[in-house]
Parts: sequence; structure tokens; C-alpha cells
Amino acid sequence: MTAIFRELKDPRVQGLISIVRVDVSSDLSYCTVYISAMEGIDHAKQAIVGLKSASGYIRRELGQRLRLRHVPEMHFKATDSIEYSANISRILNDLPASREDGQGKET
Repeated sequence: MTAIFRELKDPRVQGLISIVRVDVSSDLSYCTVYISAMEGIDHAKQAIVGLKSASGYIRRELGQRLRLRHVPEMHFKATDSIEYSANISRILNDLPASREDGQGKET
């Protein structure tokens, strides 16, 4: 699906956009696609608007490429998980290294 996203000409969908998670209904008729952007939740929300307007094209391309009889109706939701993960990684990298060995001895 990310390859299809890259083919979209809509400027709202450009940038570092990732599919974080996809939940599919039990009857396979609907799916919720969670989108995150490195630029933050505001950029992810803009991408959602573009993806909603291109949902027909995305469904058709998925059906052709995966040869599915029925492609679920997609609902897009924005999430800040990439931004959140990057912030945690930044915090962990900024922590001073207080232990050199695994013995529990502080240096």
C-alpha cells in the first residue's frame, strides 16, 4: 500500500508517511488504516484528508495488484506513534551512560 501512496500526486500525502497498523473487521468488509508522519500529527491529519479523497483509487489499485475479489472499505486515522517513538529515542540517547559493565557497578 505504501507504493500506492508514493504514486499519489496529492501534495498532502507527500513526505514521510507510514502505515503504523491496519485493523480489519471480522467480515473483511472494512479496515482502519492508522497513518503516522515523521513531521507530526498535524501532517498526518493533512495526509488523511488526501488519502480519503483518493480512497477509490487506492482500493482499485489494491484489488488489481493483489488480485482480490473484494477490497475492504478503508477508513484512515491519524496517529502520532512515529513522533512519539522518535521522542523516546531522543530522550534515551540523551541519558548519560552511568554503567559500563553488566555487573551493576557504577563508574
